[in-house]
Amino acid sequence: MHISDIDYDLPEALIAQKPVEPRDSARLLCAHTDPVTHLVMSAFHQLLQPGDLIVVNNTKVLPARLLLQRKTGGSAEVLLLERKSDDGRHWEALIKPARKLKTGEVLEYFGKRVVCIGERTDAGDTFSIEITDDDPIDLINRIGVMPLPPYIRGSLKDASRYQTVYAQTPASAAAPTAGLHFTQELINKIVEKGVSIASVELIVGLDTFKPISVDNPLDHVIHSEFFHVPEETLQKCKEARRVIAIGTTATRALESAATFGVNSGRTNLFITPGYEWKIVNAMLTNFHLPRTSLLLMVQSFVGEKWRELYQLAIEEQYRFLSFGDAMFLAREKGVRDAQSNS
Repeated sequence: MHISDIDYDLPEALIAQKPVEPRDSARLLCAHTDPVTHLVMSAFHQLLQPGDLIVVNNTKVLPARLLLQRKTGGSAEVLLLERKSDDGRHWEALIKPARKLKTGEVLEYFGKRVVCIGERTDAGDTFSIEITDDDPIDLINRIGVMPLPPYIRGSLKDASRYQTVYAQTPASAAAPTAGLHFTQELINKIVEKGVSIASVELIVGLDTFKPISVDNPLDHVIHSEFFHVPEETLQKCKEARRVIAIGTTATRALESAATFGVNSGRTNLFITPGYEWKIVNAMLTNFHLPRTSLLLMVQSFVGEKWRELYQLAIEEQYRFLSFGDAMFLAREKGVRDAQSNS
């Protein structure tokens, strides 16, 4: 492969800067049928049938961006990626300006020492850090801000709009954005139709928003992320007519459990064209940045069709990325298998 295989021209005007209101008024490109149709998310339940299973990622976003100062007076930004100790004291983090910072340097918040910088991690682009406050989690909640992606300018008036309505344990550095389209009313309609809902956890980390920088995307080194798939969820997947993952993170968690044969742990599963899909039959997902591992996953799921779908979305003025609209995809083999099991 070449990086151009997962590249496309994304008009800046189509990058959504704010979430739509209400959540389920986002547009929905229905690519599971031919020809493609267009709905809104409030009608998503119409695409489902009794016996289907919806699987969501119930991770919650931490206010993981810490805006700090160096002793020299310069500013520094810490993005907490993953907790490395139960007490919340030790983390893996991205730090800016990375080139200027030194091991052992302490960063402050209005004169109070709060972060001590450790060594670079094995991945080379993140640091080990220690939060020196007596109550690290309380400090993060008090001074941290929502880690909105860099392509979103400005801030949110309502931080809950960067959380799903079913989010539980705060742990992630980014939202599982396909889930942002769900309201409790839409969830009720889905359940009333005889569709089950199950959950997984995947702590969203660096590779959700990190572009691929090598010429051959298959040479990209993907960061590992913590996942947990309850045994109850796996059993429901086995019994379901069709397994529909809400977002690429729920997809990665389910396929990691099936590929590695474990319910919990760290996954470095890199889903690329040629991957043998094991659980997920259909996927609801937003429109992703070019040159990312998420776009490779979409290509693995539907093949080269992704390019014409994205071009159609651009022509139809769909909104892209985290606060953008959604697309419903289905694997041809997955749909046939599901129908034969119904």
